[in-house]
Amino acid sequence: MAKKVTVDTLGDAIKSILKEYDNDVSRNLDEITKRVTKEGVKALKSESKAKFGTTKSRKKKYAATWTSTVETGRLSTQGTIYNTQAGLPHLLENGHAKVGGGRVAGREHISTVEDRLIKEFEREVRSKL
Repeated sequence: MAKKVTVDTLGDAIKSILKEYDNDVSRNLDEITKRVTKEGVKALKSESKAKFGTTKSRKKKYAATWTSTVETGRLSTQGTIYNTQAGLPHLLENGHAKVGGGRVAGREHISTVEDRLIKEFEREVRSKL
């Protein structure tokens, strides 16, 4: 049953409806961010194992070093996926110079996962809102 609102209480009614909508949106964005971040770490681990996990044991360890953090602030939630071996993902993604001369070709594994996660995040947000 609808609640009757007078002209005097119209502003308060609108304010409470918008506050409720804001809480729902914030809760959904927090949930989506946490889920997509967790899925991103899993995808990067599997992608790293597929590209680098077949030769030496130290390359197998590279896949295990992906992790994430989710920071929830007053106005936003931010998920960050990173590798604990600073600099190594950049070298593997973009290639690097060899000691004796020449270059090692890069192997794309981060950018493909990133593109997929961005599309998934946008799709989830559109479906929830």
